[in-house]
Amino acid sequence: MPHSPSGAPPTTTTTAPTTTPTLHLDGVAKRFPTGTVALRDVSLSVDRGEFVTVVGPSGCGKSTLLRLASGLDRVTAGTLAVAADATSYVFQDATLLEWRSAARNVELVGELRGVPAAQRRARAREALELVGLTGFERQHPRQLSGGMRMRVSIARALVAEPDLALFDEPFGALDEITRLHLQTELQKIFVLKRFAGLFITHSVSEAVYLSTRVLVMSGRPGRIVAEVDVPFDYPRPPELRYAPGFAALTGRVSAALENSALENSARGEHA
Repeated sequence: MPHSPSGAPPTTTTTAPTTTPTLHLDGVAKRFPTGTVALRDVSLSVDRGEFVTVVGPSGCGKSTLLRLASGLDRVTAGTLAVAADATSYVFQDATLLEWRSAARNVELVGELRGVPAAQRRARAREALELVGLTGFERQHPRQLSGGMRMRVSIARALVAEPDLALFDEPFGALDEITRLHLQTELQKIFVLKRFAGLFITHSVSEAVYLSTRVLVMSGRPGRIVAEVDVPFDYPRPPELRYAPGFAALTGRVSAALENSALENSARGEHA
């Protein structure tokens, strides 16, 4: 996808031919009204059946990248194209409605789209079963653990049958055991659904375990400074995390992060 002509406004396309990637960014930049440049010259593509993870230091623009991809914000320069009939967004917090049960939270997407009640209830049951919450349909968020609330949030995203699924550090606030378990469950769901996934995390191990590719982002203004392909087949067993090949890949990603931090420091840019 070519850059916008010099001086021309950036473009955002929500419908594109099926031959194009599900998500494509070319030379994207984002400057906020305050003057802060969050992203600079970011180019990436995510196809259906790919799970791409972005790692980088805090404040480098990772969440801004997801907001642009979801249409919640607009690019300042460059081109962004989304070829997806449905896009789902899983936030850092589960963002559930406290007065609704787990099932009713998952049904919300269908209600907003005018899906008949019987159909949306059936879809909600299927989605909750997929994330391992059968039997908890009538529980309210306050009655669920943090990990279970995040499962409800993922089920709500999946019930829309997204072509593009965006994940903004969904496991960041969870304990380590729950986090590792949900990583395994999410990659099993990805194998089943094969959406185009874009995932944000600070965890290098999480990035390698989940992804087909890992993109390393520099400190602000964020830009892609390295790309690491992950060759392991799906589904991936939990013990993969202890394999020598896995350790080698996490080492490559960690080294890219460290090198970027050193380069930013030498240039006097924010880390």
